[in-house]
Amino acid sequence: MSSGTVTAVSSNGTYAFTKPNRDEITLLAGLGVEGDVHAGVTVKHRSRIAQDPTRPNLRQVHLIHAELLDEVAEAGFEVAPGALGENVTTRGIDLLGLPTGTLLRLGAEAVVEVTGLRNPCAQIDAFRHGLLKRLVGRDENGGIVRRAGIMGIVLTGGEVRPGDPIGVELPEGPHRPLERV
Repeated sequence: MSSGTVTAVSSNGTYAFTKPNRDEITLLAGLGVEGDVHAGVTVKHRSRIAQDPTRPNLRQVHLIHAELLDEVAEAGFEVAPGALGENVTTRGIDLLGLPTGTLLRLGAEAVVEVTGLRNPCAQIDAFRHGLLKRLVGRDENGGIVRRAGIMGIVLTGGEVRPGDPIGVELPEGPHRPLERV
């Protein structure tokens, strides 16, 4: 089992692109981040609600690796933790390389199951013009590469704070690469 660290936690009770940093967040099993606008059993992202409001919420928790923020900073984009709408900013884990179904153990109790990739949207360019092309691109075969973090569902609730350890437990059997959720 590999490990990493929580560097920041963020939540917002209203629809806004960014989420303010908090001293701690509480993850609620089957729902997401307590008090966050995206918490719930069914989809809460506006684009998903418009498609089908009864679909299960596979996007309860959004995680981004701090290494991505470092990388875009080197390219001239100042992006603070929470600024891209993530709930948990991590360091030391290749989030984008995890297979679907990976369990992330955050802090003493919380467990999040990885469901897929965040789909970067045009709001990113409204936040910082030109940033979107840093977060989505193409691989050598022309396939879309999404780099704006991963999404998950809360299996076990608990408090999560900056500095908490993150344990990574890969699923058994053949690994399925992450897809957009």
